[in-house]
Amino acid sequence: MEQNRTLLGIGFMLLFCTLAPLGDALAKILGQTVALGPLIFIRFAIQVIILAPMALAIGGSWHFSGKFLTLSAIRTVLQITGIAIMVVALQYMPLADAVAIVFILPLLVILLGWAVLKEDVSKERLLACVVGFIGTLMVIQPSFQEVGFYALLPLLVAFIFAIFMLITRFITQENDVIKVQTVNGVMAVVLIAPALLIFKDGSVPLFDFSTISSDKIFLLISFGSVGTFALLSMTWSLSYLPSATTAPLQYLEIPIVTLFGWLLFSELPNPLASAGIVITMASGLYVMFQEQAKTAQRPALQRPAQDVIAAE
Repeated sequence: MEQNRTLLGIGFMLLFCTLAPLGDALAKILGQTVALGPLIFIRFAIQVIILAPMALAIGGSWHFSGKFLTLSAIRTVLQITGIAIMVVALQYMPLADAVAIVFILPLLVILLGWAVLKEDVSKERLLACVVGFIGTLMVIQPSFQEVGFYALLPLLVAFIFAIFMLITRFITQENDVIKVQTVNGVMAVVLIAPALLIFKDGSVPLFDFSTISSDKIFLLISFGSVGTFALLSMTWSLSYLPSATTAPLQYLEIPIVTLFGWLLFSELPNPLASAGIVITMASGLYVMFQEQAKTAQRPALQRPAQDVIAAE
């Protein structure tokens, strides 16, 4: 029985590592012709359509505190901003390079936890964060020479989602994840819809709904569905295995996104970027295994509850 749970947890994490890069690839394709406003609106609208029935089936109270709603609104704005910036970055950068830079995210979460939340972080882990950042700079450097400041956008995305994850960690301690994501989707739709209505004449290209042609409908539905099911795969994985076990598996996303970049866009990282990707991955894995060892040494009652975090 325990072996079955482990296999299910690993299986769902592998599914996430496939769906997340596929979502990035779809964003790169759609971002070439579809305006950002409609693209992100449909992404969240589909999230609501998929998750709302699941959230209603869960039952329970839908009464949320003012603090929860305020933090959810901030979290929603952060996610909209992060996705929008990533879509822009993907138009100028190779798929694997952009995603690899975002993988500085776990290290940024540790640094923010240390600096803002005063969490206990060892010198070894701080050093690993510094080394990981150097690896990220190695990925940025060749891209910066080619596309300029656009190469810095994934770094901004990582910073935005580091804050997003800290808020998520807080609000999911007392609220169901599916409901949290449903509220998140509804807020995003409500925030974006007025701009789409006001500028429906196409006077502001960012919100030009006419950029959605009939041949893009399938890709748009796929984009929203892939992002949502990537979230669910992550959630289900963590329901079978602790995050300390599944987190290292997330780095499989980098070779998979490299494969998608090669197959769909004929892109491969250059040698310097490849070396930077390896360094960033090694630093992240070191931090995760250190955390796993640290958690294993704690008495069971003192271990923190595992939280579910997915930004895509």
